[in-house]
Amino acid sequence: MKKVDSVEWLDIGKRTIAITVLSILIGLVIGVIDTIFGRTLLFLSEVRSIYPFYLIPFLALAGLAIVFLYQKYGKKSSKGMTLIFEVGHGVEEYIPKRLIPLVIVRTWMTHLFGGSAGREGVAVQLGATVSHWFGKKFSIPNTSKIFLVTGMAAGFAGLFQTPLAAILFAMEVLVVGTLQLTALYPAMIASFVASWTSHVLGLEKFAQPISVHLALSPMLLIKLVILGVLFGFCGNVFAYALSWSKKKAAIVFPNPYKRIAVMGIFLSIIFLLLDKGRYSGLGTNLITASFAGQPVYVYDWLFKLLLTVLTLAAGFQGGEVTPLFAIGASLGVLLAGLFGLPVGLVAALGYAAVFGSATSTFLGPILIGCEVFGFTNFPYFFIVCVVAFSLHRQHSIYGAQKIRY
Repeated sequence: MKKVDSVEWLDIGKRTIAITVLSILIGLVIGVIDTIFGRTLLFLSEVRSIYPFYLIPFLALAGLAIVFLYQKYGKKSSKGMTLIFEVGHGVEEYIPKRLIPLVIVRTWMTHLFGGSAGREGVAVQLGATVSHWFGKKFSIPNTSKIFLVTGMAAGFAGLFQTPLAAILFAMEVLVVGTLQLTALYPAMIASFVASWTSHVLGLEKFAQPISVHLALSPMLLIKLVILGVLFGFCGNVFAYALSWSKKKAAIVFPNPYKRIAVMGIFLSIIFLLLDKGRYSGLGTNLITASFAGQPVYVYDWLFKLLLTVLTLAAGFQGGEVTPLFAIGASLGVLLAGLFGLPVGLVAALGYAAVFGSATSTFLGPILIGCEVFGFTNFPYFFIVCVVAFSLHRQHSIYGAQKIRY
């Protein structure tokens, strides 16, 4: 065994202290930015839900403004999540700081005028940008990827206030089949600090405790496996449809202004016709309905899936994860009756498993299910997410994600 002399121990101690302090600072900064972004987004979503006929018809005009911002100021930052993955893989070296205001403003515009999109992509991007900047600024050796993963985790944790899920999601999402364990310590600190910060500053967290006590009998195991297959298939369909639609839209409308204008007009009409914007925005209305006993229609999950795909393919800004939560939860409500299982439990399983399948992640979805719905449900989340993750993983919502078999 190699001996470590006193000088090396001193260097290790200094490095650990530096990383600890930076991780705390990163968590604080990202928690504040997440709060500003998240609370404003919720306010704009509320305004849109009150005045759908005054705002949704102007989705195409908002889209033109979004493309203009891309073309005029975006430059490298217009790659969005792809840029984050490229930096993680060593293809690119830095993330422009301008990414933060651009991605936030474009996402606000998308949601205010009715686009169906998420928010976690923004949080992960701004978290990675802040953390990577700190890592470059303080020049701690061999920490570029460590701080990138740390920022991704903090961004996710600050927005959703699920720090355990955020840590594991950030560690496993860059390369399927590999955990970035070197980032575990700083990611843990930054995630908890970001989560606590956003909570103290008033950003609301979605939590829905579910208490069921079902013995893991052979019949229940079979049902959970089948549910895992169905949720996994749904996540794969979403990821494939998103990739295909983006490519197809770029071929049919090579000009991004024309693409977002034409598709924006079409989406405005559809959103208004389908229950005055029921499928606009994050999809939190569908999530709430799934767990509050409110009406959830058999086609809700499908319409939310298709309209989210079209919104993002057109060029509007936002993430995919919250819509995936909504798709999974509303599909779970439908499947619960077919399988004779508690509605809340199956909706929760869909919430986690569809997200895991579409992102090709395993540990993060299990933990987000536990943090949102309760750790007593761990065995059910574990089984369903194992099956969903084990399905074909060539398709992911992150095009730059790598796979290691």
